[in-house]
Amino acid sequence: MAGEIGEIDLRRRRLLSALALSPWLAGFPALAALPQPRIIALEWLPLEMLLALGVTPLAAADTRDYGLWVKEPALPAGLIDVGQRSEPNLEYIAELKPDLIVYSQGYGPHAAQLQNIAPTMEFAFTDEQGKPLAKVRSGLLSLAGRLGKTEEARLHLAWFDRQLVAAREQLIAWRRQPLLVFSLIDQRHAVILGNRSLFGNVMQQLGIENAWQGEDGFWGTATVGIEHLAMLPTLRAICLDHGDAAIRNRISTTPLWQALPFVRQNALRIVPAIWIFGATLAAQRFCHMLQELDKKW
Repeated sequence: MAGEIGEIDLRRRRLLSALALSPWLAGFPALAALPQPRIIALEWLPLEMLLALGVTPLAAADTRDYGLWVKEPALPAGLIDVGQRSEPNLEYIAELKPDLIVYSQGYGPHAAQLQNIAPTMEFAFTDEQGKPLAKVRSGLLSLAGRLGKTEEARLHLAWFDRQLVAAREQLIAWRRQPLLVFSLIDQRHAVILGNRSLFGNVMQQLGIENAWQGEDGFWGTATVGIEHLAMLPTLRAICLDHGDAAIRNRISTTPLWQALPFVRQNALRIVPAIWIFGATLAAQRFCHMLQELDKKW
């Protein structure tokens, strides 16, 4: 029992910590290959923005867990790992002599520690209005301006807007029923994405109603007991997989799980991880995932 509790607690901490495009990349305009500064990305949000601009960083934090929580776009070959996002190896970073360090607001080392090593640039995922999609768009443009990639950013955002329009046109039928998007923490708890989340913003753009209309906090997420899912109306549900098949296997045999409306109606789909605190590439991948599900649901 102690071992099981320890495992659950470890997983809870990992998920909550993580919460604080290969095929699809072929669809947007090619970016010019130019000499690039030595940039180190300490969080996955600015890392995604760099990749969206066609910029290959010298190094990044937490590249191993990237495959579990983000998956795509694939990381460039030869990317140096500088440790965990929460506690990167500052001595190693200094030895790499970066020209620029990019990081996320409120996550990882204090800005002053980084500024002692190299020039820095900070990025916020969201704002008090709960508009992360607008925030990451403006962040991308700011980064592009810093790197002389303004035209690349303009082309990327134009491509992204076309993807949204195409998805909205295809997913008209999805407006008939609310959609629930969540991840499991353990056998008793889930993290739900509300209207203030990145994917909640995307659903609003697509005209899809979010099944969760409760409190979702600054980050657009709500941690709830599984029993709360039983109180939601008839809906479609999507569970983002983060290597939690063992939890799903255990929970799937419980009466509570089997009583959930979307489970009884075979309206639940398990999909590969997409970074819920990402930027435009994560948002587009979410759209693409819905379009793929539309062909099978």
